[in-house]
Amino acid sequence: MDTPPEKDWIQLDSGQVRSGLGLVSSRTSERLNQVDRIRANGVGDHIALPQLVVCGDQSAGKSSVLEGISGIPFPRQDGVCTRFATEIILRHEPKYRRNTASIIPHISRTEDEKARLSAFRREVSDLVHLPGIIDEAAKLMGVQGANNLADAPTFAADVLRLEIVGDTGLHLTLVDLPGLISVSENEDDLQLVNDLVNSYLENSRTIILAVVPASSDVDTQSIIQRARRFDKEGLRTVGIITKPDLINDGTEARVAKLANNTDRTKLKLGFFLLRNPRPIDLEKGITMVERRKMEADFFANHPWNKLGLDPSRVGIDNLRVFMQDLLDRHIERELPKVRKDVAQLLNEINKELMDLGTQRTSPTQIRMYLTRIGTDFQNLVRAGVEGIYGTRDGFFHEINGEKDYHRLRAAIHMENGKFANYMRQHGQKRKVVSAECQEDKDPETDQILVTREQMSAWIKKIYDRTRGRELPGNYNHALLGELFHEQSSRWGDIARDHVTTIADLVSRFIQSASAFVIKDTDARENILRIIVAKLDENAECAFHELSKLLDDEAGCPITYNHYYTDNVQRARNNRLRQDLGTSLNNAIDEDWNGRFHVSNSSDEISRLVVSLQNHGVIVDMEERACYEAQIDLDAYYKVAMKTFVDNVCRQVIERHILAKLPTVFNPMTIATFSDEDLVHLAAESAKLSKRRVEAIQLQEALEDSLRDLR
Repeated sequence: MDTPPEKDWIQLDSGQVRSGLGLVSSRTSERLNQVDRIRANGVGDHIALPQLVVCGDQSAGKSSVLEGISGIPFPRQDGVCTRFATEIILRHEPKYRRNTASIIPHISRTEDEKARLSAFRREVSDLVHLPGIIDEAAKLMGVQGANNLADAPTFAADVLRLEIVGDTGLHLTLVDLPGLISVSENEDDLQLVNDLVNSYLENSRTIILAVVPASSDVDTQSIIQRARRFDKEGLRTVGIITKPDLINDGTEARVAKLANNTDRTKLKLGFFLLRNPRPIDLEKGITMVERRKMEADFFANHPWNKLGLDPSRVGIDNLRVFMQDLLDRHIERELPKVRKDVAQLLNEINKELMDLGTQRTSPTQIRMYLTRIGTDFQNLVRAGVEGIYGTRDGFFHEINGEKDYHRLRAAIHMENGKFANYMRQHGQKRKVVSAECQEDKDPETDQILVTREQMSAWIKKIYDRTRGRELPGNYNHALLGELFHEQSSRWGDIARDHVTTIADLVSRFIQSASAFVIKDTDARENILRIIVAKLDENAECAFHELSKLLDDEAGCPITYNHYYTDNVQRARNNRLRQDLGTSLNNAIDEDWNGRFHVSNSSDEISRLVVSLQNHGVIVDMEERACYEAQIDLDAYYKVAMKTFVDNVCRQVIERHILAKLPTVFNPMTIATFSDEDLVHLAAESAKLSKRRVEAIQLQEALEDSLRDLR
């Protein structure tokens, strides 16, 4: 649209916009400027900021609404201004005038594109030239219609920023979004516009100015449906009804009912009813004063003047005042939350930069980085091994069900306890059970379940196989060895499974500890290869040590533990008491006719002794030898099993897996690396360098924003 040069929009609107409306305070201006500065810092890509967003379907009259509010001429003829979001900043400073256009690149742009778009800055001496500047920005963004590229995108995710400072009569910031489209030959266009609009509406600090034409059913307008989805409580949606002059005669009452917020579709913030200029009026270069008079005359005539319209909800001037007040109250309410979000994000960025460390491209820089990493890693691992959990709370407090292994010493104790308990319950090859049953295997433990009689039969079988020169009633020393080796034959598999469990537990701990200390994924993967090689070496040594223990158990039984002799003596005494009881019962039955009574006289006592001697238990010498062998086996097994469990935990796990753990990667390890090794190991990638630059830029922007918010 070509606007006559003598029509300076800002100058035409100044005073007239202010007249009778009352300017907001300088405090409002400062708050708006704070938000604008934060948005200009680029923080709006990371933190939700308070804003007014104008949106609606294509051809809903958004451009005319924006012109009425701002006094800025927007091009309409297939205008490229609707191809991207436009941020409009109006500031009232009568003694200072500046009109500036700039581009805020989308976060998805490459660094080169960001630099090229950010460099765009135009000072606008006269706003009649603004359509041309918008066209220039569109070409720079590369949107279709602004250049000759056939494959150019129809829309862009970048933002055009228009800052109008002068005698505007307004302190207002709002965002104009591309019109929603329901049909397009290009599905990508639909998706891009939907995503762009949704990204603004889902922001909980966005006030939605939903523009709907009076000629359409408001319930079918996609902007109303979207507003309901993103603003479920309806606390931040304002309806703007346009084009009442284009509706069919007789439907004015329906529109008035909607404007009065008494229709089926209601908004908590209500609706405003506007009458925009006609295309023919725009071609003639209608002024703002003329526009306002035309709008006032329209609603002052029949039938609108008879429909009970709320006068405070009709016309562009009332909308402008309402928006100014709404934004003021909205920012007042949201700014403390913004400050909190900025401070929180700054803390996160500071922590990330601390984890990233300083730049490392030279061997010296890399060695310093790795030395720090090695020290932190060694301290963390040592704390885990020693069970000192108060030094690195951020790591050791992650102890939910999936990360119990973070507290390594506690997890090792638990696994060793399970191992010891399992050995006590299920370590023996043959397990005596009380129930009468056929000899069978336990499918869960692979043990052979036997009765006492079956156990005795097995021992008798081995006794017969090991007979040597010993006299009847004695057993060959080889018998105890064979019995024990058979009973302990499961120890090797159980112990190997336990060592494997501990090695896996340690591996998970090391993986988590390295992720906690080494934030650079590439460096961490390289360092982990070195660590894993050492863990494998330690595990190999542990299994070798376990083999030695198993070889020891495969030799002749040997112990000097008094617990063995104590158990043997206790078992034999129990057998003697049992035999004595049997003799006494036989004597009572045969010599006392079942009624036993002995007085405290020497004759009676002598009679009892003779009776017990006559009715003594007749012992099968081979059976007695097998019984003695079983007593010795049970006693020795208990002693050997306890010793074996302790040796596995101490000599295998502690000595070869845990004691060596703090040395798998430490400053001493780094000192052995050549410069070439260092570069290969931890030189930072281009991706990490880029992330550091981005983090530093964001850190500076957040620090600036915190200062702006004071």
